[in-house]
Amino acid sequence: MIFKLEHSVNQPIVLSENRGVELYIKREDKIHPFVSGNKYRKLKYNLIDAENKGFKTLLTFGGAYSNHIAAVALAGQNQGFKTIGIIRGEELKNKVDDNATLSFAKQCGMQFRFVSREDYRNKTSQNFIDNLKEEFGAFYLIPEGGTNPLAIKGCEEILNDDDANFDFICTSVGTGGTVSGLINCSKPSQQVLGFSALKGDFLKEDISRFVTKTNWKLVVDYHFGGYAKINEALISFINDFKTDYQIPLDPIYTGKMMFGIFDLIDKGFFSKGSKILAIHTGGLQGVSGMNAILKKKNLPIIE
Repeated sequence: MIFKLEHSVNQPIVLSENRGVELYIKREDKIHPFVSGNKYRKLKYNLIDAENKGFKTLLTFGGAYSNHIAAVALAGQNQGFKTIGIIRGEELKNKVDDNATLSFAKQCGMQFRFVSREDYRNKTSQNFIDNLKEEFGAFYLIPEGGTNPLAIKGCEEILNDDDANFDFICTSVGTGGTVSGLINCSKPSQQVLGFSALKGDFLKEDISRFVTKTNWKLVVDYHFGGYAKINEALISFINDFKTDYQIPLDPIYTGKMMFGIFDLIDKGFFSKGSKILAIHTGGLQGVSGMNAILKKKNLPIIE
């Protein structure tokens, strides 16, 4: 992809007390203002592949506040592709302009097809895909969240030689692509911790399909009730973290990961002298959508 990119840097997190560990956060969110973090990594080789195979259209899937939808729309526009978003929830059809993510994608030229939640569950079935081909013609399919072998190839480029001295590599987990790439490029001496944003440990099976190494663990205790579920404790943590370190976090992924890392540090999970690198995977465009929901529930917003 041809973008003006910034380099990610490892920013130290100065802990309020001497807890015997060193913590850094890799600012992948700084790569690009909209196609940031793991979204750039996941799309890089998929867009190269689509262009090499002569496709003119990208089609993908997502929900109302999907970082992936926004990233595909802008990256597609930048690279000259037509983009189509299959969006979960028919009720959103007349609310596009009221939704920050969808209105942004629309401004980038994305065409939408809104489907019921029941139909959306069948999005990977061959019959569903065939019907989409009849409706839209030939397209290059990028799965929901962007995870496929080419996405993992891109995520394998997150770590570099300067990261070899870290003992733990931490990342949030949604579909498993980012953590799989990190596992594949990790050193034998490192342990990769994936903090699941979803309830349950079913992602272990998905991750295992893409990796052969065993130096990883899925942490399932910090999902806050499931995907896109948050509470006042998490909101307070995210706001305090931004005040203390001038680093914004999103409530779906990176906020939960950092909450989990701090809690594990407090509990003594990391041995004394450990060096921890947390990957900031971006996702900040979804904050405005979450704040709209929080306002309706009369809850504090993310600052």
